[in-house]
Order: sequence, then structure tokens, then C-alpha cells
Amino acid sequence: MTNVISYSTEVQEAIKQNTPVVALESTIISHGMPYPQNVETAREVEQIVRDHGAVPATIALMDGQIKIGLSDEELELLGTAPDVAKVSRRDIGQLLATKKIGATTVAATMIFAELAGIRVFATGGIGGVHRGAETTMDISADLEELSTTSVAVVCAGAKSILDIGLTLEYLETKGVPVIGYQTEEMPAFYTRQSGFPLSCNSQSIEELASILKAQWSLGLKGGAVIANPIPQEHALEQSFIDSIIERAMAEAHANGIKGKDVTPFLLGKIKELTEGESLVANIELVKHNAKVGAELAASYHAL
Repeated sequence: MTNVISYSTEVQEAIKQNTPVVALESTIISHGMPYPQNVETAREVEQIVRDHGAVPATIALMDGQIKIGLSDEELELLGTAPDVAKVSRRDIGQLLATKKIGATTVAATMIFAELAGIRVFATGGIGGVHRGAETTMDISADLEELSTTSVAVVCAGAKSILDIGLTLEYLETKGVPVIGYQTEEMPAFYTRQSGFPLSCNSQSIEELASILKAQWSLGLKGGAVIANPIPQEHALEQSFIDSIIERAMAEAHANGIKGKDVTPFLLGKIKELTEGESLVANIELVKHNAKVGAELAASYHAL
């Protein structure tokens, strides 16, 4: 596999110097936000990681290569190119072989981070069990990946468009620890609360790092969800965002939108219906996760 993995100069130097590295996904650039906010946010997030003691490694597929760390030009290409593929586990072989541009989901980013020896990954929110999954079987590949791939995912919980209760049940069945960072409740992306309590929480970065070290030192395979709520000043009112999500989901259903097209459609519709408020919240929670991810990577690295 080493012949298809390509490291940026910055990441390569970090590995050589034994510096902590934080993985960052790329679907948030190509599918999660409009241009130019997507590229601007990606650059800001990378700088936040640097400012808090780690090196950023934004991951994507380009030219038949797994890119671990992107140049400014590659970030720009990812944010502006038409028809960038959304890459999960099932798509990797095809996109490497055809040399198409692919933006990595949580699942694919975890796979490539583990291949590169990166233990901590910061993102917006994880995928999960979709509402109505008892009939559609629409469950994100992110959850299965969390059960097998040993990377910690720092996120603002599961996306609000999902069934958070069923998502937590699925993760429990798969043995994936969901650890609330300075919260006793699962955050719900745009909001700090979901109504679902967590059985494990931690008040300090050092304790989080120790939990991960203990799990992986035993040889227990699988990742962990570090549930890090959106900062209070940027959170949306729960009743407001819930009503918006219901309207967006009804429109998706009416238009027959299914599978991997659901999430980008709903996020775009929510942005429209909130008149941009959701995009601001999305950007701020990603920045916050990058900060916590960098601090966690540095703390884990020091153990």
C-alpha cells in the first residue's frame, strides 16, 4: 500500500520529527459547505490545529494517490472541482484505480488515518442511523468503521438530521465508547443537547488521552467518539433547528432523495431555511473540534 500513500511535506516532516498529527476529512470541503467558505474554513481549521500543538493532515484521493495532507492548491481544487466523489470504504478501490478526485467521509478518513499511523481525527459530526432506518436500512458506514478502525473521532456528536437514540444504540452494540467531553449528554451538532445521556464523560484532555491509551494498549480494536459540544455562543435553539430539520426531511422524501445524497441535500436545505445560521454554526463547531483534536493528539502523543 505504501506506493499509493502520498504525504505532504509538512506531514512527512511531522512524522520524521515525531510530532503529533491530526487527521481532517475532506467531504466537508467538497460536499459540506459552499465555495469559498469551504476552502477558507479548511485553511482556518488547519491553522487552529497548528496553533494547538499538532500538524494537520487533510485527507483526500487524487491522481490514484491517498493524499495525507494537502497543499493550498489541492485544497482549492477540492473546493472548486465539479463532481468530486464522496468516498466511503466501498468506493476506495474504484477511485484509486480510475484516479478520480475523491473527498473522504468519516469512514474513509479513519481508514487512511490508521494506515498513516494517525490516532486522532477531528471532524464536524459523525454519520449514524437515519430516521426511518427500521424500514430503509439507511445506516452510515461511519458506525461500522468506528467498530473496527482504531482512530478517535472528535466531533460535535451525530448530525441533527439523524436518529441519535438509535445511533447510540448501534454504537453500544458494536462496543464503541462514546465519551462526552465536558458534557454528560450527547450533543446534536447544531445544539449542545439531544436528550440522550452518555454513560462516560471526561472533564480533561489528559483523561481522554489516558482512556484511549488504555483501550488500545490492550489490543482492543476500534475507535472512539469524543463528543465535543458546539460552543454555547454558536449553538442554535433546539426547537428552531428541529422544526427546520422536519421541513427539510419532508422535502427530501417528496423528491425521492435517498442514500448518500440525503446528507448533503439536508445540510443545504437547512442552510437555506435558517438563512445561513446553520452554516455559521457548522463552521464554528468544526473549528472547536480542531482545537480539541489537536490538544488530544498532543496529550496522547506525550503518554
